[in-house]
Amino acid sequence: MHTVVLVLIEVLIVIGLSRLVGLAFRWINQPLVIGEIVGGIMLGPSLFGLVAPGLSATLFPPETVPFLNVLSQVGLIFFMFLIGLELNPKYLSGNLEIAVLTSHVSILVPFSLGTLLALLLYPLISNASVSFTAFALFLGAAMSITAFPVLARIITENNLQGTRLGTLALTCAAVDDVTAWCVLAVAIAVARTGSIASAFPTIIESLIYIGVMVTLGRNFLSRLATYYRRTGRLNQLVLALIYAGVVASALITELIGIHLIFGAFLLGTIMPKNAGLVRELALKTEDFVLIFLLPVFFAYSGLRTQIGLLNSPELWLLCVLVLIVAIAGKYLGTYVAARVSGINKREASALGWLMNTRGLTELIVLNIGLELGVISPLLFTMLVIMALVTTFMTSPLLEWTYPKKLIKLNVVESEPESETVIGGEIPGRPYRVLVPVANPDTQKGLVQLAVAIAVNYQQPAVVNPLSLIELQEDYAYESTPVEANRLIKERRQLLDELIQRLEPPAARSYVHPIVRVSNNVARETIQIATLEQADLVIVGWHRPAFSNNRLGGRVGQILTTATVDVAVFIDRGEERLESLLVPYSGNIHDDLALILALRLLVNRDTCYLQVLQVLSAHQVKDELSYELQTLMEQLPSSVSDRVTINTISVAEPIQAVVTASQGVDLTIVGASRTWGIERQTLGRYTDELAIKCRSSLLITRRYSKVISHLTSVLAEVKSEVTT
Repeated sequence: MHTVVLVLIEVLIVIGLSRLVGLAFRWINQPLVIGEIVGGIMLGPSLFGLVAPGLSATLFPPETVPFLNVLSQVGLIFFMFLIGLELNPKYLSGNLEIAVLTSHVSILVPFSLGTLLALLLYPLISNASVSFTAFALFLGAAMSITAFPVLARIITENNLQGTRLGTLALTCAAVDDVTAWCVLAVAIAVARTGSIASAFPTIIESLIYIGVMVTLGRNFLSRLATYYRRTGRLNQLVLALIYAGVVASALITELIGIHLIFGAFLLGTIMPKNAGLVRELALKTEDFVLIFLLPVFFAYSGLRTQIGLLNSPELWLLCVLVLIVAIAGKYLGTYVAARVSGINKREASALGWLMNTRGLTELIVLNIGLELGVISPLLFTMLVIMALVTTFMTSPLLEWTYPKKLIKLNVVESEPESETVIGGEIPGRPYRVLVPVANPDTQKGLVQLAVAIAVNYQQPAVVNPLSLIELQEDYAYESTPVEANRLIKERRQLLDELIQRLEPPAARSYVHPIVRVSNNVARETIQIATLEQADLVIVGWHRPAFSNNRLGGRVGQILTTATVDVAVFIDRGEERLESLLVPYSGNIHDDLALILALRLLVNRDTCYLQVLQVLSAHQVKDELSYELQTLMEQLPSSVSDRVTINTISVAEPIQAVVTASQGVDLTIVGASRTWGIERQTLGRYTDELAIKCRSSLLITRRYSKVISHLTSVLAEVKSEVTT
């Protein structure tokens, strides 16, 4: 088979497998890039070559490896350019003194431990052709690296970018990144020249080039920002010049004697940080680099990773020792420095786990060391395992050390005095309704209904429109903290505009939006409902694109797994809310439907309720539950006079409900099989009622009888009537 054709087949396999494994890792709440690295390892001798050696040799013969190397090097150049481009000076604006101390100690401690470890490993797994100095420098650099891109994405996904911990971690990682690359550059210079003394000319030339780029280069590139402000876009000619500059800078640093990735990183770092310019340049560059070129780099690394080399208990013990030194050095160095700087124990510990993230950056360092022959394939494999383990453990250890309930939500939490103090007394916890809002422009009716249910001006209440900005890729520019903050600001503005359209105007002060970044909308919604102690979650309904289950997908996930009461709203565009219909069949979900309807009656004295008990042949009439009977007896006459209960006997209950809904504004139905719910999920309502119901429809699912939606407000009403 022709070599080029074979390389194209390899690329096809690499892209497909990296996506599949990456998505699998996203599902278990791990960075996509870790899954892609694992996918690359799976294609190498560690798995594919072990399971099917003949097929592996056919698909990945030695003659195609140089082609993969070229593609991976091009990918690395532009990936390092993106890292430098996204290294925003804003990250260095907060707690700089603490960050400088913490980051340098977090490099010094693991670097020192790595050097000591080199004394043990050098005679065991190295050879005389490699100088001990170069070996120790590389091992120390590998131990002290923090993967800034992965760390930044973890911070964004956990909504830490606006907290002290997130800001400090970003600043530490940014300082760490620059320092670590300088250490690595020295290590490369020593490895190529043979000694520190011989490396001095290379180091001096590198410093001169950095100085020229930071002064003259930055001054020249500032014109690019001026051009972008004038035109508002990057045309293909300008983009070609930028890419040519990236390649040229990479070539210069390679010729100087360090490595081509430094030139690309340096150019990205000195690029003007105009927000629009950076965004457009990143978006135009990253897709091809991240989807096509980087997976090739992972596959190339995977072909050189041979877990089978660890073929004895002694070697596995050495691997475990490498892992312990890497974790202990980075974590303890960060933790001690943070504590000395006055950071509390919990935040210092969380910072230690964040700085322990190595990810793709570590893989880049290891490949350079292997290319230069400084580290052997055996040590390369050990360090790849270390990179994967340290990155994999970051998210769960961060959640364990600094759980989400301690992270300040991105929400206006200071509520007006009218919500928290009534009549000079401090009441109990406010009644809270959480409303996931996918599109603020089209879901006014959803929020308006939540306000109608929650707000009665007699008891404290809060309505939280929840807007989650979903990040599809954890390495995309949108997932950087700076860009995430911009998206949050835009979404909050849209929600503020929505709130200003709500009626009556007095209710707007009870509405407080929550805007967060998320990679799993359903899971995040459930977590926030629990953290905020919501009494009710009201979810909007939309037609699924790929499913016949009309309450499937995210809505189905929330319905079936949320530990609070949930209601699904199907909006028919009816703005009035004066006539309500509750079909009642006597289960706890119907109880919730009736309770919410009664709450609406208490809140709005213009509302009227019809309770419809539909009996099919040979069916006995369902009595109200004891809870509902008690509540109905407590209703003041001003409310009970607006409730009518009708009982009818028909052959087709659902059709009777559809007919009755024709004359009302809102039908509220419990999630009951009596009305057509199928057994597969709690939230799968029959198409007939979901489609044919003439009014807006609210489907309720009750989680617990402990939550009271009506008792507290009835007490207020009775008190007012008595007065």
